[in-house]
Amino acid sequence: MAGSTFVLVPGAGGAAWYWHRTAAELRGRGHRVIAVDLPAEDDSAGLAEYADAVVAAASAAGVPVADGLAAEDPSALQGGPLVLVAQSMAGLIAPALGQRLPVSLVVLLNAMIPAPGETGGQWWENTGQAEAQRELDRREGRPVDADFEPRVYFLHDVPQSVLDEAPAHAPDQSETPFRHPLPEVSWPDVPIRVLAGRDDRFFPVEFQRRVARERLGVEVDEVPGGHLAALSYPVELADRLEAYLADNAIGVASG
Repeated sequence: MAGSTFVLVPGAGGAAWYWHRTAAELRGRGHRVIAVDLPAEDDSAGLAEYADAVVAAASAAGVPVADGLAAEDPSALQGGPLVLVAQSMAGLIAPALGQRLPVSLVVLLNAMIPAPGETGGQWWENTGQAEAQRELDRREGRPVDADFEPRVYFLHDVPQSVLDEAPAHAPDQSETPFRHPLPEVSWPDVPIRVLAGRDDRFFPVEFQRRVARERLGVEVDEVPGGHLAALSYPVELADRLEAYLADNAIGVASG
């Protein structure tokens, strides 16, 4: 469905640049894209401020929002249905964004799916992420419990030309947003889709399947690539996002 609006929210590090390859692909197909920078390096910014940054960016782009930061008339929205895509840590603020933006579809990409009252710091133990990662490392022959290496877990399938650019777009990530939860987790009454990179070494696919079933009651769809699939397989990711629209995902009850 050409003419949709995609709000793309990055994970830890918070750089809109993470989406640049997928954003270009979506724009080339006639969609409007709002890729957001988050205040990753600001130790005073928690999840509420992260959500505010996304809403402010959407507002500045002309999206009517629920808290008075933009036009009051929802018909002012240009670009057709609005699709929120939250990657990795951005899953923690996806419920709040779904309530504040006029979304028609929420897509969680290799995302942290929160539970009510849970901090981002608690999420890791509560979901069993570390053991799932260790189990995959054992199966695939990587050292278990070795020091975390971004090139092994995040960048293993990202093209070298993109890796050469990455250091200029990789702010340090403050721990503040992991310390306090948002007041509540209330998902919008729209379809929610969970996408997992089938080669994600950080959040293994089977781990993501279990968490999505337990916390959302939905099944996972797979896309090529690892944790940073938007950098490694932008065409395939754009294909999947468009398929959700073309297959009449919008307007169908979540799950």
